[in-house]
Amino acid sequence: QVHLVESGGGLVQAGDSLRLSCAASGRTLSAYALAWFRQTPGNEREFLGAISWRDANILYSDSVLGRFTVSREVAKNTAYLQMYRLTEEDTAIYYCAATEHYGVFYRAATRYDSWGQGTQVTVSA
Repeated sequence: QVHLVESGGGLVQAGDSLRLSCAASGRTLSAYALAWFRQTPGNEREFLGAISWRDANILYSDSVLGRFTVSREVAKNTAYLQMYRLTEEDTAIYYCAATEHYGVFYRAATRYDSWGQGTQVTVSA
């Protein structure tokens, strides 16, 4: 498994931008994809986007396409989720996750076997 640690969450105002980081360790990441999910109380984890570590192919959820950006920095073993024009509806715990990647991206949380502890993002009006 890959060890993942998210950071960068916090309290922001509507309209602000925020960048989350996901530091990865424990495995060579070239065979993995890292994904971002978020979860609110009583709801399942929502897929936001994923990036393949080897070639930086990216898949976005339609719900955040054009507003959120996923990237990775190979030298730092870190993935990022850049979020723009945040609204109160973006308030959630944000998680990064990893799974072995063979060319197909998965949106289902059950397909990911490594998870970070999550970071809270709260957007105030």
